[in-house]
Amino acid sequence: MATDMTTDTIRISAVIPAPPERIYAAWLDSEEHSAITHSTAGVEPWVGGRHSAWGGSIRGTTVELQPNRRIVQTWWASDFPPGAEESRVEVLFEPVPDGTLVTINHTGLPQGRGHRYEEGWKDFYLDNMKDYFLSHPTPPMREESPAPTGQTRMDLPAAITPGRLAATAVRGTGGERVATAKAAKKPVKAKKPAAKKKSARKPVARKVAKKAKTGPKRKPVKARKPARKPARKPARKPARSKAPKARKAGGRAKSRRGR
Repeated sequence: MATDMTTDTIRISAVIPAPPERIYAAWLDSEEHSAITHSTAGVEPWVGGRHSAWGGSIRGTTVELQPNRRIVQTWWASDFPPGAEESRVEVLFEPVPDGTLVTINHTGLPQGRGHRYEEGWKDFYLDNMKDYFLSHPTPPMREESPAPTGQTRMDLPAAITPGRLAATAVRGTGGERVATAKAAKKPVKAKKPAAKKKSARKPVARKVAKKAKTGPKRKPVKARKPARKPARKPARKPARSKAPKARKAGGRAKSRRGR
């Protein structure tokens, strides 16, 4: 750590397991910056844009951007002594076999505070970045956030242009509240009016005239004539016994003989 008459300067670096463009984009993204530091952060990713961290206790302005190589920002902390000027942070990204060598040069710190902020950069940024990029090797899908009129967007490479900024409110140097850029929303397609569903009607019971059940036509039944009683046959006379006849025949024979 180098120290001059009035301010301190620190330089710290570490190898992060991710390509330069991945780390560069995450540093300038409000949501990923918040996830890395485990605090509320807001970043406007263009030159002249404001940045904040730790709920606004750290704030400043982006001064220079070299995509995937260099970020320069002013940096002021709420615990700076009264009358202290803003410090200056330069972040460098250099590709190496294991990922990216990230170097942080912090100049213009209040005298005697350098060692304290050196520990902060190591504990809350470099160490956290190693863990974060091991578990988040690819960037989340985001919607592109356009830069304000008159500003040039230099934050993201073409391959990682989609970036959404959280709408985090921060305080500017004058004490005013400044909202970070909001996500650009995709145009919402007009929805076709939903077709009205026909209410299911209960089947109407139709009254069907029941035809009288009639059997097969029958021929009219003719009145039956009273049955005729069978005519009684006259009682037969008792048959004459044969004996008398024989007698008569005998008598006749006798009478013939007497003659």
